[in-house]
This record gives sequence, structure tokens and C-alpha cells, in this order.
Amino acid sequence: MWFRNLQLYRLPAPWKLELSALVEQLARGRFVPCGSQDPLSRGWVPPRGGELVHFVGGQWLLSLAVEQRLLPSSVVNDEVKERAGKMAAEQGYPPGRKALRDLKDQVTTELLPRAFLRRRKTPVWIDPVHGWLGVDAPSLMKAEEVLEHLRQCLDDLPLALVKTQHSPAAAMSGWLAAGDASAGFTVDRDCELKSTDEEKAAVRYVRHPLEGDEIKAHLTAGKLPTRLALTWDDRISFVLTEKGEIKRLAFLDVIKENAGQDAGNAEEIFDAEFALMAGEFARFIPALLEALGGEQAAPEAASQDEPPF
Repeated sequence: MWFRNLQLYRLPAPWKLELSALVEQLARGRFVPCGSQDPLSRGWVPPRGGELVHFVGGQWLLSLAVEQRLLPSSVVNDEVKERAGKMAAEQGYPPGRKALRDLKDQVTTELLPRAFLRRRKTPVWIDPVHGWLGVDAPSLMKAEEVLEHLRQCLDDLPLALVKTQHSPAAAMSGWLAAGDASAGFTVDRDCELKSTDEEKAAVRYVRHPLEGDEIKAHLTAGKLPTRLALTWDDRISFVLTEKGEIKRLAFLDVIKENAGQDAGNAEEIFDAEFALMAGEFARFIPALLEALGGEQAAPEAASQDEPPF
């Protein structure tokens, strides 16, 4: 159940949408598997059986399923080329552009039903009381895929990106220059720095100490951190990016051991892990925002027609 990434967004605190209304509106975009001619299908599925929203202790969990037919363009192009060659041999001249386009459409229509299907699921965590929405996606682009479908289903989604007083790049630069992060956070041994000039020269450290003069020399030369591995309170390790993305999220053993202590069957373990993860987020997120100078006051929420990106 543990999230591996966290793309974080702001909702009104509290978000006054009732759980029953959320379930009803999500049903508008329930998942339907791909038809024979559908290259892609997406929709909401129950995260753990039952309803489209799984809830534990006031925390909500959603899951977006995306199913895609895998039809490589190289396969289509090879088949089109072969058929075009046969047409040229039969009619004595190669097919024109329109004929090739029609041939490509025909080949795609014939091959699509036989293409392999790939399905993936993306979980979404919502804390309606404190106004948080988190997507377990490796990038903002992947998170936007989820939010786009959420906007299509809900009557209103007053969502905004989280804004902090200090940019992540500036904060990470300060931590590396000082050789230490803000209270509660420790700098680990992975880092990427990139220059801001046209060449975009970059240097990457993996499992390497980051306290030496070499790092400071890169900072002095104008390179800025784009990724930095951190640990919070000896409980959560993660990589912070210049965009404020939280990647490689790992809940350390002390947390996972607590999750399994009182749980029995699979459903109880799932609920225990989700409740514990949400509880950790409730402490971790404010601590991270404070380390970044605090959240900017009253960010304007974007309407369904005006995405926050």
C-alpha cells in the first residue's frame, strides 16, 4: 500500500465535498476495459474492492486504472511497407500519400484488436480535513493524467500546486553549502547538480558523501541542485527535486513493523498500512514545507476549467 512517489496538491482545508457525493461523481468515470478498437481506456476502480473510494480514519484513497493497447509504430510501418510493395508490383507504380495514409489506417484497424494490453493503476490519497491531495506518480505529467480525469468527473475541483516561500533548488543549495539540512532532515548520499547556462552541464553523485569541498565548488560555480536524497526523522527517506516532487519515497522499517503488529488478514494489513502512511504524511508534509520556508499564504485554487499547471 505504500506510496513510492508523492506529487502534492492543495485543496481547501477542510474540503467540504461529502464522501457520498465524491463516490457518486467518480462513478461518471468508472473504468471500462478497452474495446477491440480502443487504443486506451482509463477510469476509476476500487482501491481495495467495494466502493470507488476506500476510507480509513477520515482519509480517502482512490485508484485510477489506465489500460493501453501496445501496438508499436514499427510493427505498423513494416506491415504498411510490405503491403505498399505488393500494391506497387500489382499496379506498376508506388501508392501515393493518400493511399499510404489509408493503408496505414487499415493496418492499424486490423492489428489493434490483436495488440497486447497493459494495465497500470495510480493511487490517489486525499486528506479532506487538512486539504491535501497526493498522487503516487513519478512525474507531474503522470499526475496530470490522473487529475485530468478527476476534473472530468467532479462538479468542481478547487486544486492548486503547493507553493513555498523558498524554492526547492534554493533550499537544497543552502543545505549542501552548510553541510546539513533543516531540523529533522538529514542529507543522504545522492545528488544531482546542473548549471543554469546554455550548456546545462550536470554532475551526479550516487552513494557519495556530500559534505566535501567538491560539492561547494560546484555550487560556487553556479550549479544548482535538481535532486537531493534526504531522510526525515529516521522514518522516511526520499528524493526531493527542483520542482518540489517527492520521489523514491521509502517508509523505513520502524514504520512498516508498526503496521503489521496488530493486523491480521490482508484487508486489515492494507488498512493499517494506509492509516499509518496517512499519519506519517500528516507530520512529514508540514515539516517539509517548514524546511522550505513555509507555505505561501492563501494560494489561489484553480477551477476545473483552469488547471493549476
